[in-house]
Amino acid sequence: MRKRIALDMDEVVANVLPKFLDAYELTFGQRLQRADYWGKKVYDIPGAEHLREVLRDKGFFRDLPLMENSQEVVQELHEHYDIFFTTAAMEFRNSLEDKYDWLRDHFPFISWKNFVFCGDKSILRADYMIDDHPRNLVAFQGKGLLFTASHNTDENRFTRVNDWLEVRDFFRQERGL
Repeated sequence: MRKRIALDMDEVVANVLPKFLDAYELTFGQRLQRADYWGKKVYDIPGAEHLREVLRDKGFFRDLPLMENSQEVVQELHEHYDIFFTTAAMEFRNSLEDKYDWLRDHFPFISWKNFVFCGDKSILRADYMIDDHPRNLVAFQGKGLLFTASHNTDENRFTRVNDWLEVRDFFRQERGL
């Protein structure tokens, strides 16, 4: 039986950060530099809390850029593991259709049956989970991999992967390659 990998979407395979940087620039007239937001989310910057509301906009999730190398590495993993995209899509009603369409466009080799739209990821059962939020890994029963994002830089309870090439290397090692 093949092992299962649960993959988060936002800030793992889909890069949400550019849209928040654009929203900040549109609102405040200046482009944030990495040092301005590293260690937090853009909408956690004092005065920018309202930017979180863009997550409710129809279309926000539809055209997110891919994380570099994610398609190629997920394709390789798919040859050896059962891949499930597991995304917390319930808080933002408009995200359901956007995320579904985005996944179909960018990962057509993964069946729609392997899309899990949920609110609480503690119900998931897999061998591995790759997520950017430590709260989703805490209750997870398998091996949690923390995908580096600006808001989790101080977290050290989980195996960290900084990019998709490190993800590939981790799973190659798991397979003894």
